[in-house]
Amino acid sequence: MTRETLSPFVGDAAMSAPEAHAHASRDGIVDANMHWLPPTLFTDEALLGAFIEAAPRAYGIQARVAPIPGKDLRQIIIDQPEGHEALNYAENQYTGESQVADLDAAGIAQGILRMPCWQEWLDLDLCRRMNDMLAEHVARWPGRLNALAIVPPWGAPAMLREAERCIHELGFKGVQLAAHYGNLYLDDAAFRPYFELLNALDVPVVVHHTPLPVDYGSIVPYDNLRRQYGRCIAQATAVGRELFSGMFEQFPDLKLVHSMLGGGFFAFADMLVPASTGRDEVDRFGDQRAAIQRYLAKNIYFDLSGAPQWGTAQLECAVKVFGADHILYGGSYPIRRDWFEGGADYVRSLAISEEDKGLILGGNARRLFRL
Repeated sequence: MTRETLSPFVGDAAMSAPEAHAHASRDGIVDANMHWLPPTLFTDEALLGAFIEAAPRAYGIQARVAPIPGKDLRQIIIDQPEGHEALNYAENQYTGESQVADLDAAGIAQGILRMPCWQEWLDLDLCRRMNDMLAEHVARWPGRLNALAIVPPWGAPAMLREAERCIHELGFKGVQLAAHYGNLYLDDAAFRPYFELLNALDVPVVVHHTPLPVDYGSIVPYDNLRRQYGRCIAQATAVGRELFSGMFEQFPDLKLVHSMLGGGFFAFADMLVPASTGRDEVDRFGDQRAAIQRYLAKNIYFDLSGAPQWGTAQLECAVKVFGADHILYGGSYPIRRDWFEGGADYVRSLAISEEDKGLILGGNARRLFRL
């Protein structure tokens, strides 16, 4: 499933590769993966308490507030399982002023804001509140910051109305989902009513990684294996299940943008559907290759989530396998400053064409999110 087998995006917002490259060059870089939390989260004790209580203890997830060692600041720490840090959210990192100042310093024209991981745990009332706060946040910085809707994905009428409100009334550019909710990945039938709406709305769906996959016992003891590889397992599992479930036959216009390059899914894209030579007595792998290629070409996209963490060889491989027209630039701001500030130069250093660099750095995001 190399670059030659993947067709470019087709739809109302489609443009040719040269046109997309021209947009990226003229209008600047778009970071499609910037994290947002309410700027008042650490000063509004009621809001902070609601966030802490939203973490589902029944799944072994614990949230707590703790000081940042050596600094007069606090952080929220998410443990999964208890005693093993999975996420850290620091005070003073989510103000619009600091976000726009950091965009300027990094030479990035626009950012697309999402709530990191937490959105999978929020009920509808808290989601509505977050959407209103996020709408006010981006409205202060028109042309610089854009929003993704936060909605519980269970398909109740009130939840569907909230998604429509965010798109039609608040002007959000798409919606966000988690790679899985509890034990349920997105191919589960529970999410079909929501996907039916999103397919009809024809808006991109950003699928953010979760702290860990559903089954994680074997990687708990080692910090980086748990914190980095665990997220990749969750994302790659989500992508694989979406592809093999056939859900895109029901929702052909659905476009899912997976973070962390889909957990490095480029490494598995061919291996999961090996081509048949017709010489074996038993075809052990079935005949799904053509369908999987079609879904990858039309329905699945990927963001970098911090280019420098991957390595040059891996990113160049991802471009060759997925095609540059299926990869969006993203820095996972504010996780690591070197990823955010140096990520664009890292992409520019790759041994790929200038056209492909333009697609990754901005053309694809402008096309998918209709910026």
